[in-house]
Amino acid sequence: MALLAAATVWTGMFAGSHAHAQSQAATGYGEGQTHWVDPWQATAEVQAREVEVAPRGSAQPAIGGHTAGLIAQSIQKYREIASWGGWGHVPAGERLELGVRDARVEKVRERLMATGDLSVSPGDPFLYDAGLEAAVKGFQRRNGLDPDGIVGRRTIAAMNVPVQTRLRQLELNQRRIEALAPKLDGRYIFVNIAGQEVEAVNNGRVEFHERVIVGTQARQTPEITSKVTSITFNPYWYVPKSIAMADMLPKIRANPDYLKRQGIRVMQGWADNIRELDPATIDWSNPRINEAYYLRQDPGPWNSLGSLKINFPNNDAIFLHDTPTQTLFGRQERNFSSGCVRVQNVAGLVSWIMEGDSPEWDAARVQSSVASGHFRNVYLASAVPIYLAYLTAWVDTDGVVQFRDDVYARDGGVNTSALSN
Repeated sequence: MALLAAATVWTGMFAGSHAHAQSQAATGYGEGQTHWVDPWQATAEVQAREVEVAPRGSAQPAIGGHTAGLIAQSIQKYREIASWGGWGHVPAGERLELGVRDARVEKVRERLMATGDLSVSPGDPFLYDAGLEAAVKGFQRRNGLDPDGIVGRRTIAAMNVPVQTRLRQLELNQRRIEALAPKLDGRYIFVNIAGQEVEAVNNGRVEFHERVIVGTQARQTPEITSKVTSITFNPYWYVPKSIAMADMLPKIRANPDYLKRQGIRVMQGWADNIRELDPATIDWSNPRINEAYYLRQDPGPWNSLGSLKINFPNNDAIFLHDTPTQTLFGRQERNFSSGCVRVQNVAGLVSWIMEGDSPEWDAARVQSSVASGHFRNVYLASAVPIYLAYLTAWVDTDGVVQFRDDVYARDGGVNTSALSN
């Protein structure tokens, strides 16, 4: 059998806790490994702020053998633009969209022509026509913006990034790509932290591509080169002390049923001495409560890790995982975690990993294993390389220069995500 499954499917509460603790200790489980996801906080306000960012549809990987040469050509192009004085400034104002006639439309045209997003076209220079709308959508796509064709605050901010800043981004990312590209061969997973996307590649062809949620500015997702070694189905979550004290304790004190609603148990001891305690018998006002007990969230639909966890050795206790709160994947900015990477449609990525290792682990078996509700850790016979990298600029196979927000302010602080459109 190509996959070496863990010998036991854990169904008992205490046996599951003990076994899971052992396996997590072996992979460096730590307090800061994941941001707590409270599914009850997915409010209408959050959903109202969502935007639909069109996924990249190309079967070609973001980084390949072509990339180093193309980015060198683009650097030369942007140096020429800089020598010509760069591009003009687009003034702020009301949103510009199809059918609007405004003096600022001419500035938008000039800006897009400077970088080749728009060809010179006849007609009224002040009229926002269909040709300009198509060019704006193209600009938005290559800058990681919602391609709605409307020139609002985010789009104007991206247009007004100085050419020298863009040139610096290209040069910084050229070095990153030159170091990374030779490693990207065969079957691998690539996570672009700045681009907030993941792709699974097989011999130069993208077979899975989705959005991800990465760490906040304060808890940044690190760059990692490793190999995926196992998949955890229906994981337990041992709540980090910091989250338990700062986020959960006030809710527990305010609502005695909070823990039950979240599927969280109060535990004490380990191994043969482990036992569950009744939350009603605990003095939650005790300032040293975190020294006496710990909280463990059972597998289930509201588990903060979701139903699947992708494990790979690293010194930062980082992993890829599911999440019960899917609304944030619709946001343009998706840096909300405490370092770990949440994957939209993580079951698709897990199926890709496991079926590539053993044909008997197809999507149906992955789904049935999740549906069982039982904790299970399955080890791969052949580990899959995984790369977490921070790229804010690259050139795709069509020669289109791509820019993404510098969410961690490493490349000059280009960040339009904080703006509303």
